[in-house]
Amino acid sequence: MKRIGENVVRIEAEALRALADRIAGPMAAVFQRAVDLMFSCAGRVVVTGMGKSGLIARKIAATLSSTGTPALYLHPVEALHGDLGMVVRGDVVLALSASGETEEILALLATIKRLQVPLISMTGDEMWGAEEREAKPKVESRTISRPTSTAAGKSARSTRSTLAGAADVALDCSVDKEACTLGLAPTASTTTMLALGDALAVTLSEKRGFKEEDFANLHPGGKLGKRLARVESLMHTGAALPRVTPQAKMPDVIYEMSRKKLGVTAVVEGDKLIGIISDGDLRRLLEKRGKDVLDLTAGEAMTKSPRTITAGEFAATALALMEEKKITSLMVVDGGGKLEGIVHLHDLWSTELV
Repeated sequence: MKRIGENVVRIEAEALRALADRIAGPMAAVFQRAVDLMFSCAGRVVVTGMGKSGLIARKIAATLSSTGTPALYLHPVEALHGDLGMVVRGDVVLALSASGETEEILALLATIKRLQVPLISMTGDEMWGAEEREAKPKVESRTISRPTSTAAGKSARSTRSTLAGAADVALDCSVDKEACTLGLAPTASTTTMLALGDALAVTLSEKRGFKEEDFANLHPGGKLGKRLARVESLMHTGAALPRVTPQAKMPDVIYEMSRKKLGVTAVVEGDKLIGIISDGDLRRLLEKRGKDVLDLTAGEAMTKSPRTITAGEFAATALALMEEKKITSLMVVDGGGKLEGIVHLHDLWSTELV
């Protein structure tokens, strides 16, 4: 009893190792064809599966969508009662079934073929030939234990399943055995399906050149979205942006800083940023010049060439720059130096970066 948990993990880990060997070896070309089909898809990848395979299908669809490949999950039973209208020409269907004989999935095949929609299957069939089987490591040479399929009329070990046979690309999710002590509950098989789905999604993401900023655009909510927030979504603009002209007298500068409550003001000529004045600048000037500071203009008191950032940068980049330069705010400018806003350290608290 004490080793059951350990054995479950080891069995599933071995199933994943065997899957990796197949992707690197006999299934390499098939895997690449699946990637190419999904990459060139003009519509969406429609992922479907029943029962435990359906739960894995939902996750695969979600992972594809969040990594740059438009996808949706289609429940096969709901599909038989109208939702099949979700599938249109230009889509690709990815169907999951451990046995390859799930009746609800097979009932969709006629419509999929009529629409000329490419079909990729994930089943438990062992699909390589005798020569490839002999070349495999011994641990992979054992046959998968699955019940006899009533639809196929014979053991799934001795023939390709109906779903795999109908697919344009058939991916092998076979496992030596389930991790369940009874050998019945989907465990190693669903883990293998999940990993194969992740492998497809990440390969597609790399092929598309999917970048961190693309990922951020698809995850605007929750903690992840906050951590990937852009400066433009946090900066103060318009009437909330403190700004003075170079000719402004220091009493007016102090009033602007106090009114906007950011401890700093921009000094601008027109819309172009030429300097800043901060609370720290004022303290240092008072220590050096006393009450004569009030006779200065903003242009005489400002710090020239202040640190800036663009609106499209990540909040994390702004925070790193503030920490490096030991400052509490950054002016936001466009490529031509036009002032667009200001981002303050306080604004980053909501991102949970601080």
